[in-house]
Amino acid sequence: MQKQDKDFLERIAAGHKIGAAEGDVLRCAGQPVPAGYRSELMRLVVVFADSELAGAAGFCPFINRGPGLRERIVAAKIVTEKYVHAEMALKLLEPFGVNPMLYVRSHAWDSRLDRHIDLGTRRIGGDKRLNVFHYPLEGWEDAVVFNMLMGAATATQLAEMAQCSYAPLAAAIAQILPREQHHAQLGESGVRQAIERGGNRAAVQAAANYWHPRVAATFGRVDSDHAMTYIEYGLRGRSSADMLADWKTRSAAALKRLGLVIPD
Repeated sequence: MQKQDKDFLERIAAGHKIGAAEGDVLRCAGQPVPAGYRSELMRLVVVFADSELAGAAGFCPFINRGPGLRERIVAAKIVTEKYVHAEMALKLLEPFGVNPMLYVRSHAWDSRLDRHIDLGTRRIGGDKRLNVFHYPLEGWEDAVVFNMLMGAATATQLAEMAQCSYAPLAAAIAQILPREQHHAQLGESGVRQAIERGGNRAAVQAAANYWHPRVAATFGRVDSDHAMTYIEYGLRGRSSADMLADWKTRSAAALKRLGLVIPD
């Protein structure tokens, strides 16, 4: 490791923050940051932006499948806020040469793979959305279960980014995090209403069984090099294993409140 990189990591460990890019240059305590930091920062923001774009596009068709006007209003609110979050993320990438208008048009965000494929944690080509957004939703119950489980996962992951070493990203996530936490709460309310209204608990349980392992996979491999690099660079504070355990505890509590079985 070069001395410059070692000094940078020591400053990050001491709590130094990196301000907005000057042109396309990032500095910490007046010194340019290592190229690796910029690369990992951009990767983190791109994954979030792509996931919000894909998540919003995939949920759009279900606005009109809500069983009542209130459910449709809530669904429209979630979609709108996800697009707002994607816009905020893309603005963070503008200093690095990203054109938000061209970027949004660069991928088919509503594209999905066969529902029976299990990608696990392996990456596939195309945009950088989390794998869970490659799977299609099937029906209203399926959609609200997904929102509940994935909303809690997103909130868990973003809580780390809200304290990250890149000050502009931390400031943006501080605004985004409460809305994503609310999405998880809306998802749980939607699941409860679906059970109480239709009594189709079997369909809700089947959705939980399907989505639980796929949402768990969004935390990545516990031995991921990227995960450890994120921690070294101060882009997040906890390991993938710790965040996954936190999410499992939260999701188990929600499923228990709804009278559902916690998938293995």
